[in-house]
Amino acid sequence: MRIAMIGSGYVGLVSGACFADFGHEVICVDVDPKKIEALEAGRMPIYEPGLEALVADNVRQKRLSFTTDLKPAVAGADAVFIAVGTPSRRGDGFADLSYVYAAAKEIASAVTGYTVVVTKSTVPVGTGDEVERIIREANPAAEVGVASNPEFLREGAAIGDFKRPDRIVIGAEDARAADVMREVYRPLYLNAAPIIVTGRRTAELTKYAANAFLATKITFINEIADLCEKVGANVQEVARGIGLDNRIGSKFLHAGPGYGGSCFPKDTLALVKTAQDYATPIRIVETVVSVNDQRKRAMARKVVTAAGGSVRGKTVALLGLTFKPDTDDMRDAPSLSIIAGLQDGGAKVVAYDPEGLEQARPLLAGVSYAEDAYSCASGADVLVIVTEWSAFRALDLPRLKGLMNAPVLVDLRNVYTPAEAEKHGFAYTGVGTTSANGAA
Repeated sequence: MRIAMIGSGYVGLVSGACFADFGHEVICVDVDPKKIEALEAGRMPIYEPGLEALVADNVRQKRLSFTTDLKPAVAGADAVFIAVGTPSRRGDGFADLSYVYAAAKEIASAVTGYTVVVTKSTVPVGTGDEVERIIREANPAAEVGVASNPEFLREGAAIGDFKRPDRIVIGAEDARAADVMREVYRPLYLNAAPIIVTGRRTAELTKYAANAFLATKITFINEIADLCEKVGANVQEVARGIGLDNRIGSKFLHAGPGYGGSCFPKDTLALVKTAQDYATPIRIVETVVSVNDQRKRAMARKVVTAAGGSVRGKTVALLGLTFKPDTDDMRDAPSLSIIAGLQDGGAKVVAYDPEGLEQARPLLAGVSYAEDAYSCASGADVLVIVTEWSAFRALDLPRLKGLMNAPVLVDLRNVYTPAEAEKHGFAYTGVGTTSANGAA
């Protein structure tokens, strides 16, 4: 099939490359000529394991191409996916749909023959209705179906998630559009991936509900972690104890500094705003948003406490800046709030991240950057693990201790056990656990 992907960011590029790998003919469109130029030269605008090789292979096979010219890409396409950004709107926190609606209007003038226009971007309930209205108003003669096909990709594992999905959700109001979408995903038939066909509004809400539920699980275990510290329990063992219950499951029960990234923060907020607009406030999700915002700043206070009650004039080394490992995404990363809190307390911050330094530099003022974990820790009074990159899971603790001014380790991801760190002479602080000598 011929597919046009409008937007070549994270969702658009990964989806386009994977569709091409299925055997479809895919053109990725973007308004940024520098991004398209880089993609044509084989340079990825994002870091995602396996993506560069996947793109290169499908470009070589002539199934994947890039352009800034929307019209020829859309003309003759069987399906046109809208995969542009929907950031939180300034002022009210609602999803900014201006890019989605602009794309819809431009698509309307370019379609030829029957075309399914698909919102792949995460959009509030009712967006598909407005996309259809815009297209029909701009081009009454257009023969189109409008569908919703939310993505459920995890950054760092997106290609595997796309090719081996838990489910494929298609929201369509007519059988013809649904049939085209089934054909788009037909290559996944052998994987027996469940295809759920619903109404458009149901599909749109499914995406938000899924992200809000996962954000709630993260926030729940983080609050249990705080209680564990007070009562002398171990949150990792609590999480295992409840996660083995099939009704609960073990995923997203890892205590830490709070969720970040491109999805959970903006999607939970957008869901809250949508519910308020319909006079059905979602109190649980409202609390999740509030608790998560407060938690990031609280992690800075945890570091200050571990440093003896003050970080003024001290050097704090941070390992990991991105919101999670295996990505360079800094959007709403906990490190941003943690660093701000430490700098407010008078600390000098040195940081290292395997992939996120380029993205971090414009967002962080007054931070020094190191080339690796050991140079980052050199001369530090406190070492803080913020992101659980694999490179930080087997650090040479005796070497780190020898490099630091003071052997203080604050492990916000519980990569190490208190006993292991303290065996090597570190004063250890984790999340939701007590040290080997009983201190929180």
